[in-house]
Formats: sequence, structure tokens, C-alpha cells
Amino acid sequence: MAVRGLRAPLLLTLPAVATVIAVLLPLAYLVLRAAAAGGDAWRVLEPGHTGRLVVDTGLLVGAVVLSAAVIGVPFAWLVVRTDLPARTFWAVTGALPLVIPSYVAALALLGALGPRGLLQGMLERFGVERLPEIYGFPGALLALVLATYPYVYLLTATALRELDPSLEEAARGLGQSRLRTFFRVTIPALRPSLGAGSLLVALYVLSDFGAVSLMNYPALTRAIYLQYQALFDRDPAAVLSLVLVALATLVLVLESHFRRRARYYRSARGPARTRVALGAWRWPALGFCSLVVGFFFLLPISVLGYWVWQAVPSDRPLELPWKPLLNSLLGSTLAAAVAALAVLPIAFLAQRHPAAWTRLLERASFTANALPGIVIALSLVFFGARYGGRLYQTLGLLIFAYVVRFLPQALAATGAALRAVNPRLEEAARGLGRSPAGALVSVTAPIIRPGVLAGAALVFLSALKELPATLLLSPIGFETLATEIWTATSVAAYSDAAPAALMLVAVSAPFVYLLAARRGAEAGSPG
Repeated sequence: MAVRGLRAPLLLTLPAVATVIAVLLPLAYLVLRAAAAGGDAWRVLEPGHTGRLVVDTGLLVGAVVLSAAVIGVPFAWLVVRTDLPARTFWAVTGALPLVIPSYVAALALLGALGPRGLLQGMLERFGVERLPEIYGFPGALLALVLATYPYVYLLTATALRELDPSLEEAARGLGQSRLRTFFRVTIPALRPSLGAGSLLVALYVLSDFGAVSLMNYPALTRAIYLQYQALFDRDPAAVLSLVLVALATLVLVLESHFRRRARYYRSARGPARTRVALGAWRWPALGFCSLVVGFFFLLPISVLGYWVWQAVPSDRPLELPWKPLLNSLLGSTLAAAVAALAVLPIAFLAQRHPAAWTRLLERASFTANALPGIVIALSLVFFGARYGGRLYQTLGLLIFAYVVRFLPQALAATGAALRAVNPRLEEAARGLGRSPAGALVSVTAPIIRPGVLAGAALVFLSALKELPATLLLSPIGFETLATEIWTATSVAAYSDAAPAALMLVAVSAPFVYLLAARRGAEAGSPG
């Protein structure tokens, strides 16, 4: 709902436009490259080859989004709205797979379920000589669902906590069953957050390189990387990257059509909340949560722990990467803070001053997230080397790359939170004598704060495990946990990679707790 009678202020317009221009720099790089490319570069768009890549990529995106929703929405509902035992434990552990990079997830799944993995070794005594191949679509699907379903879970859980329960109580009072109330009232109210979570998942899959490469799945990102690596020619890869941008645009259009505008607002904080008694369904619910956490978190962690344990008998001292840890925390914290501030003008323009150009700004902010990290990094190398001056190969340029890469995560969470605030509350505050800034601070800010913090946490966790941008843009000697893991895995030294991977998970766990558990405990207390 717009703020009637007010034009978009320059204080919002100027920083919003500047942010979007910065986000679109990688796209400008691709256009320049493609425009300068010769006929040979455009031959990569042969219908048979490129069409098959598009179909395979679209199939993977659709399967991962559907799987993430099927897992994330029920998990969020069980944690937030039911009397599920140990809700705080499930709230934290359900979100922890968010800290596992897709390439680590793929390695762990190969180590556990591959033809020569741990499960194969356990089953040999029973006469099972070879397990089915996990490479290709099944492996890529499992690894990417592991890495992405927490996006849907966290944003859906936040929306459930913020949703005014009187809407559901009214439907129940009119004779609707719990199931009909869930599908006719709760799910429509969750559309903004569900659409935002699904959008993040789709863009993540479109831009992923690690999982599809390790699983040998023919996705567009893998084809782009092979063009760079095999031909040392960036022009064909730029042309393929524009195809990826076109797919991302299609995803944005579909998400916008699905989401539309939310019509439900939470009118006040702290209304009475009655938990759904699971009764006889408590054990199936616990089984579902245990299966999700066991497969998507405990299994990868167990494989990493096994690799560390294998390294102990080798009489080598176990070296923990303390300096890369500090570097990772520094870069991720700065990126999260900058992204959380940068999205505020865009979100307020899109929600409080809706127009074609403000919606275009919001949609354009998501495009860079669909590009592989290597493309964003190379575009910033191009601009930084030519126009960056002293900024090139500094921490500032790396932070800028993180913000460009993960800005949509902060925008999705902040926008979803802002859509849940009824603008009439701000109008009422102004009618009582508050200035626009005073109404924002006293009314809007406390309500959207959980969404802003959730977005910042998502950026922090994503920047913590970002690899291509860090490899290409980090200052000399600036090693992070992600680069430590990749350096070891690139030479198949899994036992050397495992300590850094486990440290990444351990360091991220407190932030996941702040993201998932603390607000869950606050919202879950009886009113």
C-alpha cells in the first residue's frame, strides 16, 4: 500500500539508484563483452547445445525450489506454530545447513553416498558391491537442496511469527477446519515471504558453480566456467552469461506474478497465540524434523569429522586456520552491515511509493545474484583494474563484490518485513504529531527490525562461504576459510579441508541461533 499524496523523496531515490547502478556493473560488463564479441563467440548459442543447457538448468531450478518449499514450509510451521518438543533445538539445527557451502555439501555427499563412499564401505560386508551413481541430477539436487532450503524455512518462520493470529482465529471461529484455514488464510498471507525465499533459492541455483561442477551436471554455470578455462576467451562465456541473466529475469517475473501484494498486516505485537497440539502426530513430526536435520546437517558434519579423524593417526599436528577465520569474520561482517543499509532505500521506495520505476529498481537489484561469482569477480577485476585506482585489490573492493553478490538476500528479507507493516500505522503516528522520521523510528523500525537483521544475517553467512569473488579479488595474503577449504579440496586433500569446514560451521552456529532461535523463543512464549 502506498503512502498517499507523497512523492518519492530524493533522500531515498538517490541512494537507491546509486545502489542499483552498482549492482548492475557486472551486467554492463557482460553487455560490453558480448557487444565486442565476434561471430565465433555467438556460435555458443547453437539451438541444440544451448537449448539443452537451458532445459537442464531450468529443470534443476524447478526441482530445487519445489523440494526446498516442501521441506522448509512444514518445518517452519512445526517450529513456530505447534507444541513440537525442543522447538529451539529444531529451530537452530534446521537452519544450520545454511552455513555449509554447496561445494562442501557436494563433497560430503560424495564421501558418504558415492560409489566408493562411507555407506558403500559399510554395505560391502552384506554383499553390496556398488551403489547407484550419485553424479548428475540426483547429486546436484541433494547438494543444492541442502544448501538452500533454510532460505525458505527462515523467511517462512519469520512471516509466521509476524502474522496476526487473529486472522486464523477468525477463520476457525467461522467453522473452517485447521487444514482449510492453513491453505485459505495462512498460505496466502505467507506469499511474500514464500515468494522471496523461493526467489533466493532459484537465483542461488542459477548462480551455483561448486555443486554442479563436482556432480558433473550440465548447468549453464558449469558451461560458462569451461568456456573461461578451456578457451581462455571471455567473449563466449559472456554470451552464455547473458542467457543466464535472461533466465533470472524470467524467474523474477514468475516470482512477481506469484507473490502479488500481501493483503494481511500484523496490527500489533504480542497478541495471544495458541499452539496447535500435535497429539498423535507428535512422533511423525519429530521423525520428519529428525530426518531433515540428520540428512542435511548431521550427515555432512559426520563426513567432515571422519576426515579429520583420519588425519589424526598421520602424526601431523592439527593446525586450525585462525587467521583465515578472522579475515572471514571481518569481511562478512562489513558486507552484512553495508548490504542491510543499502537495501533500505530500495525497499521503502518499492513498498511506500509503488510505481513502474520503483518496481523496476527493486527487480533490477536481483539480477546480479543470478550470475556466477566468477563472472561478478571478473567484471570487478575489469572495472577495478581500469578505473578503480587504489581501490583495486583492497578489502573495500572485496566487500563491494560481496554486497553486489548477496544484496538480494537482504532486500528479500527487508522487503517482506516492510510489506507486513500496515502504512496506516505510520499515518496514524503522523496524525498524532510525529514527523515522518519520528514515525519511521517509533513505529516502522521496531516492526521491520527482525526482517532487517534476518537479511543481514543471510548476507553474513553467504559472504562467509563465498569462493570465486574471494579468490580473485581479495588482497594479497588475505586468506579466508572458504579459500582454505577450496585450496585443500582442489588437490583432494579432504582431511586438510575438514578442519576449516568444521570451523566455518562452528563459527556460523551462533549467528544462526540469533537468526532462528532467539526470535522463535520470544514469539513462541504465550501471550
